[in-house]
Amino acid sequence: MKRIFGILFILLSFHSFSQINDSTAIKSQVAKAIKELGDFVAIPNDALNGDDIDDNIFWLKKKFNERGFNTTELETDNHPLFFAALPIEDNKPTILFYMHFDGQSVDRSKWNQPNPYKMVLKAPEGDGWKTHSFDDMLEDIPYDWRLFGRSTSDDKGPIVMFLNAIDLIKKNGKKIPFNIKVILDGEEEKSSKPLPNAVKVYRELLEADFLIINDGPVHSSGKPTLVYGCRGITTLSLTTYGPVKPQHSGHYGNYAPNPGFQLAHLLATMKNKEGKVIIPGYYDGITLDSTTIEVLKSVPDSDVAIAEKQQFKTAEKVGDFYQEALQYPSLNIRGLGSGWIGKEARTIVPESATAELDLRLVPETDGNRLKTLVKQHITKQGYKVIDHVPTKEERLKFDNIITITESSVTNAFRTDLNNPYGNFLVKTMKESFNDDVVQIRIMGGTVPISPFINELKIPAFIIPMVNADNNQHSPNENLKIGQLAYGINTFYSILTSTL
Repeated sequence: MKRIFGILFILLSFHSFSQINDSTAIKSQVAKAIKELGDFVAIPNDALNGDDIDDNIFWLKKKFNERGFNTTELETDNHPLFFAALPIEDNKPTILFYMHFDGQSVDRSKWNQPNPYKMVLKAPEGDGWKTHSFDDMLEDIPYDWRLFGRSTSDDKGPIVMFLNAIDLIKKNGKKIPFNIKVILDGEEEKSSKPLPNAVKVYRELLEADFLIINDGPVHSSGKPTLVYGCRGITTLSLTTYGPVKPQHSGHYGNYAPNPGFQLAHLLATMKNKEGKVIIPGYYDGITLDSTTIEVLKSVPDSDVAIAEKQQFKTAEKVGDFYQEALQYPSLNIRGLGSGWIGKEARTIVPESATAELDLRLVPETDGNRLKTLVKQHITKQGYKVIDHVPTKEERLKFDNIITITESSVTNAFRTDLNNPYGNFLVKTMKESFNDDVVQIRIMGGTVPISPFINELKIPAFIIPMVNADNNQHSPNENLKIGQLAYGINTFYSILTSTL
C-alpha cells in the first residue's frame, strides 16, 4: 500500500491540476483520499462509546488544522460537536456544512473481514467480491472497486472528500468565494439529542446563508443528486395483555384472551388493504399541485425495478408512484412480537403482545398531533390506554388494556424547490458533471438536522455523496472508489463557483 501512495504522491507533486476534470489530477487526489480514509476508519467510532468520539475529534482537529481551518469543540449536554471554519470575510456569503463522524455499532461476526475498522479493498467478481491488496492499484485506480469498513460511506467518506477538495483548491490556486463553516456531529447515529439546545447556545457561531448536509446515498441511477428535505420521525410502542402469565393452550385456549389476536385486530383498524392510513385526519394538510407532481415524476425511479429488487408484486397505494408516497406521513410496524416463535415456539396463550410503530413525518404534519390521533383511535376501539404495566386491579376492571409509550419528535424539513441557493447548486452540479441533476423534493429517511433550519432560519439542502448500495448501518458497509472522485469533484465545484 505504501508503494502506490508513494508513486501517486509524485504525480500529485508535479501535475499542474489545471482543470478539476483532468482524470490524472482526480485519480491522484483519490489515491491520497483512500489513504486518509483508511486512517480515519481505523479509529473506532461507535456512537455509544464516548472514548471513540474523543479519539475521532483529535484526528479531525489535526486534519482540519492542516488545511488552515480554525477548530474548536462545542460543549453540549453530552459529547461535544466539532466545529471548523476558514477565516471569515464580511463581504462573502457563508455556507455551513453538516456531516457526522460517529457510526453504528458493529457485530464483527457478520462482516466478511476480520476487523470492520481496518479498511479492505475489494473488486466485483461474479455475484460477490474479491479481496485485493492495495498494491494491486499501482498503475491505476479502478473506480468500480470498493472500500469496505465501518463508516466508509456513513459518514467518514464525505468528510475525507471535503478535505481533499480543499487540497485541490489550494493546489490549483483557486479562491473560495464563500465563508466556510463545518459542524461535525458525534451523536447522529443515536438521534443527536444534544443538537437542538446546542444550536440555540451557539446560534451566532453557526449563522450562515444556507446549509449543506452531506449524508446518505445518491440516487440509485448514480446521477448527481440534490435533496430538498427529509422526513421526520417519532415512535409508539403498543402492548396488549392476556393472562398474567403464559398459559397452556390446551387448558386455556378458547378461554383466556389472546393478546396477539387483540393486537392484530387493533392494528388492522389503522390501515386499509391498500396500505392507506384510515385514522381520520392523518393526511390532513397535504396537497400536491401539478407542478410538484411533475417534479416528483422527473426523478428517474422505476417502480417495476423497485418491486423486482425487493421481490413484491404490488406496492401500497398511499401515492401513485414511489416519490409521491414519500410526500405523506407513514405509519409503519417496525417490529411485532408475542410469545415464542421458530424452533422455540410453545403451545401457550401468551401473556402479552407488542407492536413497535414508527411514524415518518412531513413538514405539513406535526408528530405529536399524529401520535394523539393514533391514541384517540385506539381509545375509540374500546381500549383503556395506560403508560405502565397494568396492575391486578386494572386487569380485573378492563377487558382491553393497552400500554403505550412514545419517543420524542424529530421534525421534517423541506426547502422550496425554487430557492435561489438550490438553483445555484443545481446549475453548478449540472455544469460540473454535464448531466441532469436528480432533484428530490423530500427523501424518505430522517437526518436529525431540523434544529438548524428552525433555529437558524436558513434554507437547507442534502447533497449525498456515496453509492446507493453502500450497506450503511449494516455489515460490509462500503464506498465505491468512484464516489470518492465524485465527492471531491462536487465539493470542488461548489466551493469555487460564484452565486
